[in-house]
Amino acid sequence: MSVTGADDDGPLYASSKKVYPQKVTGPFRRMKWMILIFALGVYYLLPFVRWNRGPNLPDQAVLADLPNRRFYFFFIELWPQEVYYFTGLLVIAALALFLMNSIAGRIWCGYLCPQTVWTDLFLAVERFFEGDRRERIKRDEAPLNMDTIRRKVGKHAVWLLIAWWTGGAWVLYFADAPTLVRDLATFKAPAAAYLWIAILTFTTYTLAGIMREQVCIYMCPWPRIQAALTDDDALNVTYRYDRGEPRMSVKEAARAKSASQPAGDCVDCHQCVAVCPTGIDIRDGAQLSCIQCSLCIDACDNVMTKIGRPKGLIVYDTDGNVQRRIAGETPVYKPIRARTLIYAAIISIVGGAMLYQLATRSTAAISVLHERNPLFVRLTDGSVRNAYTIRVSNKRPENRSFAITVQGVPGAVLTVPEAAPTADYRAVVTVPPDTTREVRAFVTVPRDVPMQKSQSIVITASDLFAGEVVNASDHFMGP
Repeated sequence: MSVTGADDDGPLYASSKKVYPQKVTGPFRRMKWMILIFALGVYYLLPFVRWNRGPNLPDQAVLADLPNRRFYFFFIELWPQEVYYFTGLLVIAALALFLMNSIAGRIWCGYLCPQTVWTDLFLAVERFFEGDRRERIKRDEAPLNMDTIRRKVGKHAVWLLIAWWTGGAWVLYFADAPTLVRDLATFKAPAAAYLWIAILTFTTYTLAGIMREQVCIYMCPWPRIQAALTDDDALNVTYRYDRGEPRMSVKEAARAKSASQPAGDCVDCHQCVAVCPTGIDIRDGAQLSCIQCSLCIDACDNVMTKIGRPKGLIVYDTDGNVQRRIAGETPVYKPIRARTLIYAAIISIVGGAMLYQLATRSTAAISVLHERNPLFVRLTDGSVRNAYTIRVSNKRPENRSFAITVQGVPGAVLTVPEAAPTADYRAVVTVPPDTTREVRAFVTVPRDVPMQKSQSIVITASDLFAGEVVNASDHFMGP
């Protein structure tokens, strides 16, 4: 049973048609090729870049070391406790999307989105095997023959090869890349690696090769979010209907002008539609399906050049400026306004805070937990003792010795039964590289020291060689 409109004029939902994007040349297409080559080059080759961090540390520049719970990015090393850095990056990424949208619409979708990048690559492969738009349409409409089968098999084989290497490159970020490549080739890699390669091969092949524009039109939530965030001053790919209408051929336009009748620059060649990766007509106005890849601008400019008319019939502009031109007013462009300044300021503040935290962060940490049962113990000599659990973290790749001391209560003495005392310190704790060590400690206050029911104390861990000092506050409980 089909769903129909209230007047039964036809189906409520039109069936989708296959989109055959046509090849186009121009500055925006060249920019997209440069971004594609750079982005895919970084993605595929970055796991093989080396970075010397010293002994006992991996030398892969970018590595998510899940077994050891570390993330490495060149000179940056992040621990699980520092997950707030990833939160900050997500905040910056979201605000960067908002900023791009407020300046020039869906820049992310048209140039930087992985779906766009891989789809462009898959389309290039398709054109190599099956030809440009007209040849592909003719092949699909003609009866199946061996030449078509050979071309389609070759296309899908290369698609699968690209998708397989996409999945393979992803898992290389989670282990030493050269070692994992060798293990994968000799079938000695963990089963999880093969599983994730299979999953990402399937998703890349399906999304970039089969579904293509349907991902952008139906699956991605960003077009709906972007539509809610945009404003009248944001530049978008716009058909300047004040100049293009009424549409007519070159000969008809010449006759109309000779008769002093209006004639637009649009010759209704449909090149803007033919090159669109989502198959829309930009002349119909702003649409959620438009990813603003700007290929229609290149196509239209090429046509305008051939017929001797000025470029810019389709440009980055606003509907408000179109209306201003119709009214004989000067177009207004406001890339710097309250919205963009706020987004840029928040990005700067969050980014600056993260950089400051990275520059000043400690490579050691200490936490103290007061034992609650009992809160304190009075010893036979009248002194009062509290017990604590102390955790000392060493974020460096070598053994470190920390002297544990206490301040805050006069005469207080800190002892760690499992630590080796030295001539200068009562407790020295050695922590292995990239490890957190937990020890039990006692703080004892002599009976002749005046005490309160609860007094603040500070327990300090001092690196005996590097000089780094970290501390944690707690309370000393008395009778």
